Amino acid sequence: MRFFVLILLLINSSVLLGQYHFSGEVSQENAGNAIYLSLVEDYRKSSRVYLDQIVQKSEVDSLGHFYFEGNNLNEQNRIYRIHLDGCSDNTGANHFLGRCNNSKNVLFIANNKDTLEFPTSFEDQSLCTINSSNPKSGLLLEIEGLKEHMAYDFADYPSEANKKLNLAKWFRTLHTFGKEANEPLAELYIYHFLSDKRNETFKFYLEDLTKNDYYENLSEKLTTSYPEAEFTQQYHAEITTDKELASFNKPKSSKWNRTIIALLAVSLLGNVLFFLGKKKRNTSQLLEKLTPQEQKIVNLMLENKTNKEIASELFVSVSTIKTHINNLYKKLDVTSREEMSVRFKK
Repeated sequence: MRFFVLILLLINSSVLLGQYHFSGEVSQENAGNAIYLSLVEDYRKSSRVYLDQIVQKSEVDSLGHFYFEGNNLNEQNRIYRIHLDGCSDNTGANHFLGRCNNSKNVLFIANNKDTLEFPTSFEDQSLCTINSSNPKSGLLLEIEGLKEHMAYDFADYPSEANKKLNLAKWFRTLHTFGKEANEPLAELYIYHFLSDKRNETFKFYLEDLTKNDYYENLSEKLTTSYPEAEFTQQYHAEITTDKELASFNKPKSSKWNRTIIALLAVSLLGNVLFFLGKKKRNTSQLLEKLTPQEQKIVNLMLENKTNKEIASELFVSVSTIKTHINNLYKKLDVTSREEMSVRFKK
């Protein structure tokens, strides 16, 4: 009986400890390639891979399988990316920015207790199917499917009049999907697409923002569900600025124009100060993790000093410096000097 209870505890230990398990399968030709798990906190950085988002690295085994596990993710839902590095060795670091054609990635929603599997589809496609203990994990893939249907609609209606009709239709469709999904992160992902200044949807979004209460409702949902998250503050700042921009685009008297320009300038300045302050806090928080000796070593590494030069300057052995650097990599969750440099200069 005791043995049976012990087995049950071992089976359920991952749930009790709040561990995540993400596994999947890709084609065997990717055996030995690196694969990365990233946290996408800034929804404006969801369209491609960024080095500073990576939280864990693994490797595809000889059968094409990969695996991530741990207990260091957020207890609440967040947007994550799994990115398969399919680049050749001579591509350098550029593939981290999504410039390699052979790289594959998938965005999904998960938290620290989830178990996800990414099986190869019946068409032998990888990272396009999700089996998850979290019913909201696949929402971003469904949104991508809706965006593809939207693209087909625009291809069938080349005229300006029909384009406006289709914009109204697809704004309603995407907004309805987001509300029914009951997950503000999915709605935030939709908002990122519709409000992207590079898309044809941006002009329509500015018009919609002034007459549709959907955006204020999303603001309330984010405040309720994710009050401390940086992306909630980012969203509040953006719609405030965009509302002012939308009002500025409407014909007004010169007096109102001057007032709106002044408000817009104040808002933009506030946003700039917010993000600058966030970067400064992030760097300070990183340094607070380190001992005074480790901080000295980080500063010398950022000056491109070699291990031997650092050892000489601090009057210790090279092996001691190597031990310090290994401990630094673990504390800062990096694997190289290049990653450390990006972490402190971003």
